[in-house]
Amino acid sequence: MTVRILLVEDQAIVRNGLKLILEQDEEFQVIVEAGNGIEALSRLEHTHVDLVLMDVRMPEMNGIEATKRIKSLYPNLKVIILTTFEDDEYAYQTLKDGANGFLLKSSEPEKLLSSIHSVLSGGLVLQEDIAAKLMPKLLRQSVVAKDVEIQLSLTERELSIVKLVGEGKSNKEIANSLFLSIGTVKNHITNILQELDLRDRTQLAIYAVKNGLV
Repeated sequence: MTVRILLVEDQAIVRNGLKLILEQDEEFQVIVEAGNGIEALSRLEHTHVDLVLMDVRMPEMNGIEATKRIKSLYPNLKVIILTTFEDDEYAYQTLKDGANGFLLKSSEPEKLLSSIHSVLSGGLVLQEDIAAKLMPKLLRQSVVAKDVEIQLSLTERELSIVKLVGEGKSNKEIANSLFLSIGTVKNHITNILQELDLRDRTQLAIYAVKNGLV
């Protein structure tokens, strides 16, 4: 199965380098490229893709605004943010807007390729260095832990799944950990999202962190 990728990066030399890395995996194909958020949105109007690799700092429309618009128009489309260590505030905002993860541009090629596979399997990818800076921010923004409310609204099995989602585990990894089928895990997550009135897996992961489940 070919994974169709939109690569959004304003610097041509960086974009070409990323394209070469991605095409090391025979399943990945960069079928369309864009130099900013406006171009990315235009490309998506005419081309179906499975995943977007999104730079943050770009002219005309940056990756933050582009991600927000893309996720509002195509909520099921996977978006991974490519960032620098100094862009942790941007990474936080894109997660709130529904991004499926973020990686440093300096990551090893193998890390980028494995992260894409993880996201496509339902995982949430958080670069360790930036995640360490973001967790205190997420925790500070939680006014009061809702442990009692959670216990009342979710089963013990569902709580276990929420915890594993918060740790960035894919559906396959959750299924293996809890000795369930992948289909059962998907059904549980759908029910959990409805129960907690959350939009997607990223919001569920942030919810897990805020409520001390991770």
